[in-house]
Amino acid sequence: MKVVVESGGCFSQRREGKHFREKMICRIILLISLTSCVSGTFEVKVTQTSYQAEENHNITLEWMFTTKPDSSSTSLNIFCEMFTDHKNPVLYHVHEGVEVPESQVGQFAGRVQSDKDALKEGRIRLHVSRLRTDDLGLYVCEVKTDDGVSSDRCRLNVTAAVDQLKPQRPTGRQQPDHWGRIRFYVGLTVAGLICAGIWLNTLNKQSSTHSSVRFKKTHSSSDRSEENDLHHKQNKTV
Repeated sequence: MKVVVESGGCFSQRREGKHFREKMICRIILLISLTSCVSGTFEVKVTQTSYQAEENHNITLEWMFTTKPDSSSTSLNIFCEMFTDHKNPVLYHVHEGVEVPESQVGQFAGRVQSDKDALKEGRIRLHVSRLRTDDLGLYVCEVKTDDGVSSDRCRLNVTAAVDQLKPQRPTGRQQPDHWGRIRFYVGLTVAGLICAGIWLNTLNKQSSTHSSVRFKKTHSSSDRSEENDLHHKQNKTV
């Protein structure tokens, strides 16, 4: 009985030691995961990598960044700009927690509005109005706080307005006016041709009348001269 008890005690000790090691491993893993969550790296992410919009429409570009409840707003610095081959116009600027609207000059002046409530939640929501075709390009937002610095980018594609791509077609109201003008000009041309024909016909009649009068005058004068000659000859004979 004594031997059995001793062997049973060794077995229970081994089993307890195995459980203890498993518990320690679980605790270490949990501690590592909690530490990584608390002291995680600062990160900025776009909600969409690509946006598609039409000219003269509006769009909202959005970024998200990690925040802490105890973080100071004065430590927040944001700089969003558009990358092009020639220039990088500023889209949005925050310096030590305060927006700097003066940074929006040129292309985006007066066309970008931010959502201040979303900014408190760690979201940068920029409403861009009256889109233009030259707004097409790459947009980058860099965020800097006491927790670190990070940035992310997205692409915006802007297509030309449909009204500019399609040729203008005459509406139902314009078509009758168009055909009315054609009828007017055709009628005017026909009337002109008729007047010209009447005028030419009148000229021809006048010219034929003058010719017959001249012929009659010439014929009567020749008859008179013949009578005179004959009369003159008779007088001579007598």
